[in-house]
Amino acid sequence: MKPAGTLRQVSDFSDFRRGHWLQELLCQGEEPSRVLSSPDGQHLLVLQKSRTPSLTQVVAFQRHGIGGADLERNWHQSQTALVGLLFLQSPGTSGSSALALVWEHGRTEVWHFVVAVGWQLLQTLELCQGARARIVSACNQGSSLVWCEERPPLDAHSDMSKCAFRFCVCIRALEVGEHGVRLGTLRIVLHNSPEYQVLASPQHVFLVPAAASLATTSKFLLIWHPEKAKLTITAPSAGFVHSKVLRSSSESDFRKLLLGSVGLLSCLAPLDIHTSAMSNSGGLLLVSTKGAVNLVEPDGTQRHVFDLEGACLAQGSLVQLKTFGSILACVLAGVLYLVDQNSGRLIEKKILNMKEVHFLESPGEEDSIHLLAQTGIYSFSFSKPEDSSRPEPCLVEMVFEEACRYYQRRSLSSSKLTVEKLKKGGVFQAPVALAAILQHSLHQKQKPARCLQDTYAKLLSTMSLELQSYMSLELLKTCVVCAPETEVESYCEELVEQEVSRVLHSDMDKDNLAYLNSVFASFPKAAWKATRSCLQLQQNGDGLLVARATPEVWKKVLGGPQQEEVGQNGVIPLFELICTSFLRFKPKWLPSFVELTQQYVGISWAYSSKEGPEGRVPLYKRALGVLARKNKRSEADDEMELELLLCSKRPKAVLQALHLLIRLKRWQRVVQVAEKFSKLSPLLNKEIFTTLLAEFAQHRELDPYLDMLWPLCPAELTASDILTVVLQHLPRSQEDPLPFSSGGNQLTVGLLKPLLQRVVQRPCVQDEMYVDALQSPTFPPPTPPREH
Repeated sequence: MKPAGTLRQVSDFSDFRRGHWLQELLCQGEEPSRVLSSPDGQHLLVLQKSRTPSLTQVVAFQRHGIGGADLERNWHQSQTALVGLLFLQSPGTSGSSALALVWEHGRTEVWHFVVAVGWQLLQTLELCQGARARIVSACNQGSSLVWCEERPPLDAHSDMSKCAFRFCVCIRALEVGEHGVRLGTLRIVLHNSPEYQVLASPQHVFLVPAAASLATTSKFLLIWHPEKAKLTITAPSAGFVHSKVLRSSSESDFRKLLLGSVGLLSCLAPLDIHTSAMSNSGGLLLVSTKGAVNLVEPDGTQRHVFDLEGACLAQGSLVQLKTFGSILACVLAGVLYLVDQNSGRLIEKKILNMKEVHFLESPGEEDSIHLLAQTGIYSFSFSKPEDSSRPEPCLVEMVFEEACRYYQRRSLSSSKLTVEKLKKGGVFQAPVALAAILQHSLHQKQKPARCLQDTYAKLLSTMSLELQSYMSLELLKTCVVCAPETEVESYCEELVEQEVSRVLHSDMDKDNLAYLNSVFASFPKAAWKATRSCLQLQQNGDGLLVARATPEVWKKVLGGPQQEEVGQNGVIPLFELICTSFLRFKPKWLPSFVELTQQYVGISWAYSSKEGPEGRVPLYKRALGVLARKNKRSEADDEMELELLLCSKRPKAVLQALHLLIRLKRWQRVVQVAEKFSKLSPLLNKEIFTTLLAEFAQHRELDPYLDMLWPLCPAELTASDILTVVLQHLPRSQEDPLPFSSGGNQLTVGLLKPLLQRVVQRPCVQDEMYVDALQSPTFPPPTPPREH
């Protein structure tokens, strides 16, 4: 890894005001509890415990100023604790600064710095309204102060479970002027809540559970949006959970806020937070005890940024985080990590020969980091990383990571394959060749492919179209990011179509299937259009649905991981995804699509293949499963169920559809289905006719259709068989035992007469067996000659 920058000393404290005092303090081994610099970088603020027992001191001074008073405050820890050191928005005068010291019991000192005068106490305020209130965390968001305060119950013997929710989150406007401070009215953002640490960005406030919080409430974070008066619940293990606009004080109750999400939140894993800090992009940086650095965005989404090397972080180990532009700087155990926050790529790792360092603000110098150490101030200058859209390092790493997963799935060895082994082993040449081609063709356009090996050059000419497709896809992604809102939808549709096509032409494993699920969920309409385009679905002149997809694509659609293989994590197979799109955007096409897929099963798989979809759950049942998952049932869904059963042409499905039509008393459709599907097989014909004959014996609804029903009688059915079926299904009535009923609903011999005549007059099956012998010219045949 080439070094991204150099570390040089820019000050040895000789040009510092109180530099000798600060150097002596650092060299004595009394590490300051906290060192801050003002947003303009002109002032330093040091919070440290003095040698005097239980005495704490705050010192604020101008780095390069000559005149003016410094801020010095000393107090005993037994009196009260300082919970907030906050640089406020300055009054607007050039060179002025404002600082708030927030104490545990709500008393707040606002200090004001004026050039040539120095730091002066401007005003002392009381934030809390109750005398027993205690502030545990504070931050400033814009021109307001936000804090979490404890309100102990009046009854000292209260239930401990209720005492856990004795905190509330409050906000007050605080405007600093040249001659005084204006404090706004107190508003409660959240009450009856557990203890939270509040961290503010310019537009949002993050509420991080304290270490002592209950196990049930330490599984998620809260994000407060002041402009929208909205609270968002998010969990690193589940992402965005819930969001609610708080219109009244009754909706600000913590327990009411969680009422609709208790079931989901109870199943989540507890938060693993070692260190938290704000990013200059407005997100929240979280470091887990395992060294994973994640970024939580204000909308509740989370993404992984980087993994710190080494063992798990101990509870007392110090991790310092600071962002400079798009660069994340992290100091852990004397090692400085510089990471591209957008791509997660490690730019530089440097060992610092310093016992303790602190980050300082360096406005106007986004390409350098200022560090405060025992011997002075150091500047680490780094070159800005290459455009993250240029895929040389990231794409090459992705090639090897994908190759690891590919070879690991097909390996019989139990040893884990890593990227390092893949690069150094020399056994697998495919990822090495692909990485070389990508490095030379995508990023070194000024250097033609003559630098490649001959075999690589031949491979490059073969995959030139694939590389052009990849570059067009990257260009399209850039267009989506930079396009105005009116054009985003069209770009997204094109992007989704390319992504769906790419996945359908690659291995359909669990990862790709999960990715397709997210695409269909995020862009349902675009995914539907992409599906139609990839399968080339359209209606021909006769109104029939046709598709011109290749057998390989049909294998991906009908095969791939099934429900029992992907588990119960919300991922559904591709066939079910497409059926869901049909139900949403073109429900009339779904039966035709299922019928079409059954035709392609025979093309894509050999007969009775166990890998094919027909060797598992039939396709029509899978489509019925999608239909059953709809929230609301309608008459159109009943019709859809009928069509799906009938389009399968399976005997059991046809009989199920027939019984459904009988239950709905749609007799004309019953007879139409019987006429159409009795031709499929003699056995199905017999089942259909027997079912309808039983219905005919019970009521008179089928009487208008007897002329169409009797021709369906199977040839092997005799008059005795017909009478047996009729007698078995005659309705039993105790009301009218007389031979002649007063009503007209009884079955009569006259209604059965046409069917019985048809059966009796029909030639017997046994007669047909001997018809050849009976029609021979000589009967009986001549006697054969005897042999002596």
